[in-house]
Amino acid sequence: MASLACSSCRRCLHHLLLLLFLALSRSSAYGKPPNMHVFSIHDLLPKSSCSSPEASDPSKLKVVHRHGPCSPFDEGRKLPHARLLDADQARVDSLHVRASAAAQVDKLRSSSAARIPARTGGSLGTGNYVVTVGFGTPLMDFSVVFDTGSDVTWIQCKPCNDCYAQQEPVFDPAQSSTYATLACNSADCGRLDSHSCSNASTCRYDVQYGDKSQTQGTFGRDTLSLSPSDVLPGFKFGCGDTNSGLFGRAAGLLGLGRGSVSLVSQASRKYGAVFSYCLPSTSSSTGYLTIGRGSRSSTKYTPMLTVPEMPSFYFVRLIAIKVGGKQLPISRMVFSTARTLMDSGTVITRLPPSAYAVLRSAFKQKMTQYPPAPALSILDTCYDFTGYTTVSVPTVALVFSGGATLSVDFTGILYVASVSQACLAFAGNDNADDPAIIANVQQRTYNVVYDVSKRKIGFGAKACS
Repeated sequence: MASLACSSCRRCLHHLLLLLFLALSRSSAYGKPPNMHVFSIHDLLPKSSCSSPEASDPSKLKVVHRHGPCSPFDEGRKLPHARLLDADQARVDSLHVRASAAAQVDKLRSSSAARIPARTGGSLGTGNYVVTVGFGTPLMDFSVVFDTGSDVTWIQCKPCNDCYAQQEPVFDPAQSSTYATLACNSADCGRLDSHSCSNASTCRYDVQYGDKSQTQGTFGRDTLSLSPSDVLPGFKFGCGDTNSGLFGRAAGLLGLGRGSVSLVSQASRKYGAVFSYCLPSTSSSTGYLTIGRGSRSSTKYTPMLTVPEMPSFYFVRLIAIKVGGKQLPISRMVFSTARTLMDSGTVITRLPPSAYAVLRSAFKQKMTQYPPAPALSILDTCYDFTGYTTVSVPTVALVFSGGATLSVDFTGILYVASVSQACLAFAGNDNADDPAIIANVQQRTYNVVYDVSKRKIGFGAKACS
């Protein structure tokens, strides 16, 4: 009984101290605790209703989480967290396998006697944020996943040989006056990573994703409408007739990679090779995606790196991590050995194993007042906030070359499955040379700018809620 009483007293004292910190930050010059986030745990829990401000810029596509109350889909929004994280690991595994295979190809290429194997699928994985765009004439709106790790844009099309159930009616190219197929021997068909010829000599595309999802169909062109004033005639995309996997009820995918068939490349003549997005802080709020016009005065940039054996992906140079305002003792060689990939489709940021171990240790030292909770799939550092009304966690900042820093929003530090299981939203890679990945949870609320023409990636804080 005495032990329980002491524990209860400590918890009450902690509540009083946090409330005092909050009161001081509101009313005086004392400010909040240095290098700490203090917030209500309920701010991290999903809401049952959507909070969506009126769009002030019609050229911005509204971004929503496909499993939240803002989603246009009536699919199961209560997706088990373990299942989502397991699928995330499948995507990461595929990225790492591709990076490892590409490195081997690069080694073989340096040998004059080596035979270079054929290049296979350049796109992989699916994201969990969706936007609505229009295809065809007359225009039909479709909700699609967008992904910086993919090049080919595609939607399901009639006649479907093997298609999954989607929310909107399936696109019928025969009803669009501006649709046309592409010939098998065309230059556009040849730009695909994987293609074949139909019996009618039309181009067939084939994309296999890292989570075992796949799409096949006819590669054609039609009008793509991003907004009433942003229209791309003759946009080349996949008309999928054989599709399966973890797309939920989305109509397809919007590819924002660096490849020649991606939306970014195809729109570059009209808008410049630049796009930006802001991912919302929770699944009950909204963000945006903009093609062109991505910069803001507060944006800080880091060089966009090109990895020759993986040309479609966006690499940056991560040089340091800070926890609670203090730089962690991690050698820069750790990050340069692994390289770092920016990816909107991966959920949880992955770090080299030694870097993650240091991050986890520093974070734990700042969280000793909270009871531990069981691990959740790939997340091994979890806490039980039952009974707490406010929570205090250390700040986490990712430092990149060129002077850009991503000070992670407090909603991106913890992955909250429930009040009794809130986990550090980072994970370690298995191997030291596997690419680190800056994932979508850590990118929340930032205006993330991909300026392909100037080869730089920027971060602007507090761009959406």
